[in-house]
Amino acid sequence: MGLLDFLFSIVKAFCGESPQPEGEKPTGAQRPPRPQEPLSPLPGAWPTPQQDRLRYQDRNQANQQNEHYTSLRAKANQEGDAMAKCFQQSHDAYSRREGALAKELSEKGKRHERTMEALNAEASAWIFRENNSDREPGELDLHGLYVKEAITYSDKAIKEARQRGDSQIRLIVGKGLHSNGNVAKIKPALEDLMKQLNLPVEVDPQNAGVLIVQLA
Repeated sequence: MGLLDFLFSIVKAFCGESPQPEGEKPTGAQRPPRPQEPLSPLPGAWPTPQQDRLRYQDRNQANQQNEHYTSLRAKANQEGDAMAKCFQQSHDAYSRREGALAKELSEKGKRHERTMEALNAEASAWIFRENNSDREPGELDLHGLYVKEAITYSDKAIKEARQRGDSQIRLIVGKGLHSNGNVAKIKPALEDLMKQLNLPVEVDPQNAGVLIVQLA
């Protein structure tokens, strides 16, 4: 043993082992930590299809009662009433051979009509976006839309689904429970649309408020 080795052994005896440098691999065989197994979900952790439907129904009802949405529809209805009044007055003026007044009232009615259409377009875009914000691309919720609006959105969705190569699309039309007289209006209108497009359509056996359209 040389002098340096002798001095180093004395230092080790008094000071102990020096700490292992950070980042240096430990010597000797060490067992790696055991990977933690993923936890399995507890029973009831994931919502059932029925719970999903109830959740969406609650959200749909909330959206249709939203102050912004109902305000847009109410303003559109007021514009529609004003439009109808102007057109009627224009007709009456024309019958009295007051051509200038009839034209003036007709133009006024057309302005009310354009405003009505813009308000309804804003309302339909809002509720469609809210109802479909987290839905799958092959599923369309049409609650809160007028028949003409539902046809427009459905036709567009069908074209997009075909471009994606989807084999079918689900149209959530409701059962008409909240329509006037509890009579469904969107459902028969879309069934007629599918006949025009020559697309097979059937009612979902698990949910009478859903239409399944076959695209391939």
